[in-house]
Amino acid sequence: MTPIIKTEDLTHEYSVGTPFQNTAISHINLEIPRGQFVGMIGHTGSGKSTLIQHLNGLLAPTAGTVYYEGGDIFASKAATRDVKFKVGLVFQYPEYQLFEETVYADIAFGPKNQKLSKEEVDARVRQAARFVGIDEDLFDKSPLDLSGGQKRRVAIAGVIAMRPGVLVLDEPTAGLDPEARENLFKNIQDYRLATDSTIVLVTHSMDDIARIADRLIVLSEGQVVMDGTPEEVFSHAEALTAIGLSVPMPTRIAMELKAMGVPITDAIYTTSYLRKAILKLWKEGE
Repeated sequence: MTPIIKTEDLTHEYSVGTPFQNTAISHINLEIPRGQFVGMIGHTGSGKSTLIQHLNGLLAPTAGTVYYEGGDIFASKAATRDVKFKVGLVFQYPEYQLFEETVYADIAFGPKNQKLSKEEVDARVRQAARFVGIDEDLFDKSPLDLSGGQKRRVAIAGVIAMRPGVLVLDEPTAGLDPEARENLFKNIQDYRLATDSTIVLVTHSMDDIARIADRLIVLSEGQVVMDGTPEEVFSHAEALTAIGLSVPMPTRIAMELKAMGVPITDAIYTTSYLRKAILKLWKEGE
């Protein structure tokens, strides 16, 4: 099956030909199948943001290729324009990009640019609002009058209203309180399950991504250094901390127990797994 997203030897350099030339990502080869929930993690400056901006053509590669459903997204200007509707990119603090007079108009902006009928635009706005938990009573309000969490959801609704095959989110919960963060993750999960969309989520929250992702891609110094399930990746907790990353709290507890001589497994990354491992050890010791 053709992956929905594929990168082949993808490299990007900034300020080429100047004393400030810098390689942000180098020789990235990835395949992401349709419907997968991918968490992308890495320390600040690891290349995460540069990589995801190539996925919808916002940045062009210095070398290499990006494919959407097998087609080179930079093959022509039309291909690069079209992929912006197929791969929706939500930046960190997207609420700063809200600019229309009403919530409805902001969500409708993308679908209108797709030259859809008024009826189709309306249907998409209402569906997107439902996915992110925005009540239609807010449609006539100014986005600037909403809470921080509501603004964030409106901004995300504006992207998913275009019905992209891939939704890319860069730190979507940054600055939100725990309840708003949990609600937003639930919204994203519900959207993914309802549409079979592919999700690529960049985050520093290891506990959250451990719970919801199918796959983790770890970047360091512009290269992929790990790629696997959360269980596979977090079983290398010491390697992750060595490159400046934190690990989920259950993983840290398991590491401490292991350092104390407790024979606990490495593959622990959620509270439920930690509980099961401790109960198993307790029963074995009876």
